[in-house]
Amino acid sequence: MERTAFITSIVASLMFATVSLSADAQAPAALGDAKAGSQLVQRCQGCHGIVGLRTAFPEVYKVPKIAGQHSTYFVSALKAYKSGDRKHPGMHAIAVSLSDKDMNDLSAYYAESK
Repeated sequence: MERTAFITSIVASLMFATVSLSADAQAPAALGDAKAGSQLVQRCQGCHGIVGLRTAFPEVYKVPKIAGQHSTYFVSALKAYKSGDRKHPGMHAIAVSLSDKDMNDLSAYYAESK
């Protein structure tokens, strides 16, 4: 793995840990409308809806579970994929098709999902 990609993954992990800790202390209101987000999940379920899925593109890795994800982290991750700060061709293609409202609505839906 490139040094930059490794550092990026470490930073993302630390951000997730920080967000998770603060979420336990105080859960903020959802960023969007979970009901509207439920109409957008087909873009996500092909990979994230299959428990234990592994994929081989762009490299072999386990697809992360997004149900129950903290909404602020969720939106931050999608924006990073959209801008290209996080590298994954499939996620980039999906993220560029999402508006800020779509991202917020999806984040609300998945924050409520288990």
